[in-house]
Amino acid sequence: MTPLTSLVTALAIAISVGNRGAYGKTQEVLLDACPDYTSYSAVSHAPYSGGPLNLPFQRPATECRTFSSSAVEQVIEDVTSRMVDKDLAQLFRNAFPNTLDTTVRWHTNGSTPNTTNKKHKKAKLNGSQWEGAHSFIVTGDINAEWLRDSTNQLAGYQALAKKDKSLYTLILGAINTQAEYVIQSPYCNAFQPPPPSGINPSSNGVKDTVHPAYESSFVFECKYELDSLAHFLALGTQFYENTDSVEFLTNRWYKALDTLLHVLDAQSTPTFDSNQQFVVNEYTFQRETTLGTETLSLKGVGNPLNRGTGLIRSAFRPSDDATILGFFIPANAMMAVQLQKTAIVIEAAGGDASLASQLRQRGQDLEKAVWEHGVVDHPKFGKVFAFEVDGYGSQIMMDDANVPSLLSLPLLGFLDQNDPTYQNTRKMILDPTGNPYYLSGSAFHGIGGPHIGFQYAWPMSLLVQAQTSNSETEIMDSINLVRDSSLLGLVHESINVNNIKDYTRPWFAWANSVFAQTILKIAAEKPWLIFGPGASPYTL
Repeated sequence: MTPLTSLVTALAIAISVGNRGAYGKTQEVLLDACPDYTSYSAVSHAPYSGGPLNLPFQRPATECRTFSSSAVEQVIEDVTSRMVDKDLAQLFRNAFPNTLDTTVRWHTNGSTPNTTNKKHKKAKLNGSQWEGAHSFIVTGDINAEWLRDSTNQLAGYQALAKKDKSLYTLILGAINTQAEYVIQSPYCNAFQPPPPSGINPSSNGVKDTVHPAYESSFVFECKYELDSLAHFLALGTQFYENTDSVEFLTNRWYKALDTLLHVLDAQSTPTFDSNQQFVVNEYTFQRETTLGTETLSLKGVGNPLNRGTGLIRSAFRPSDDATILGFFIPANAMMAVQLQKTAIVIEAAGGDASLASQLRQRGQDLEKAVWEHGVVDHPKFGKVFAFEVDGYGSQIMMDDANVPSLLSLPLLGFLDQNDPTYQNTRKMILDPTGNPYYLSGSAFHGIGGPHIGFQYAWPMSLLVQAQTSNSETEIMDSINLVRDSSLLGLVHESINVNNIKDYTRPWFAWANSVFAQTILKIAAEKPWLIFGPGASPYTL
């Protein structure tokens, strides 16, 4: 028996006896014996696709995968067996399970029973810190969990959670873990392994001065991003929409919600009071850096924001870059949607009616504020959404590849993709004369952003472009450009527009998840594009 086989056997025994603590530790030991996936993913592996690009098979060995789901494996078989393009099929085969294969660093079922049912269930209101199921989902090559990334990484599995108990518990655990993160450090965006996991924290290698202070053994990075809190809500609302379960509505989740609402109130205050006196924001951030995008100006406060907009400040964007004007429109749009969806979940659980009403009103007011202050007249494109505003009349006109973005507004549920203002905005941000970060070169094109620089566009932007288009040509051109630039069989973070072999991150789980979600959306809505003429839809 090889050492790796022995470890697999030990893991199986740990699982069979229900020793969840041993399971987590044994899993960690097992993974330590496996190849480092950052290095593994940078090299091609057989079997190859057999298509024109001959893309490699990049899933880790079965023993080295961090989580498994029979439902996910079935989807892979169902979809790839029907796909005409062998290279596209190989990319889906690698990408769809990538989060499960590589990023579930710790998971425990805990002691909370599974109460999913066809009927709505009352919330389980007991619970204490770290009780019940928990899951630690890293973004890829960094041993930390981003609220935004982990929510998006799991989004493609939500539709399978009702039929696969293991996925149900994994996602429930992710909600519970995010709740603990939000309770303790609601202004932070990325977190260390949960204390019960026994996994050692790591350093991000930077020197920050942040208020409120945080514990570095608990927090990996503390950039306040409004969308991170919106994603915490989204993880729960997506779970409810796909399973009808409200099991995650524990006392801890409600405490996280209260903490989140306090942040929204604090970040809705202007820079100057009614007497024009400066009021220091509750959150400030300074980093020792040579990059302006990595810190906030004016001693960590950021540029002034006006009164009376109804918008909520975000110090950083979903790219982790600092905002220039703190009213970041895509995150405000996402929060408006999620507040209203959360109200629906609480009502379905028979929860506090006044709280549900308050959340709905907050969401509606924020939605109105986005339309009132986020829409501007562009001299070339007409009425469009600005990327950032300050309430004084200043605006930043651009878009970034990371989600939420202006391009992703329909996917966030904020509006219909045929809305005239959105269509004007879409034309603007997919045009280099309207969006300074729409980048084109001899080998690749798409939306990039300040995070990587002026020569690197993000495949994620092309995937969002495909998901928000009615044009079959635009959809397939976008998908195929991602395919042709993913020569390692995985979707990269960003790609040099003049050289597709120059990229950032061979392994970026969020981007792989977005690719898989795009393929599944096409399979359901326009199946003939990937399955051939006359193909019937495929839905999860």
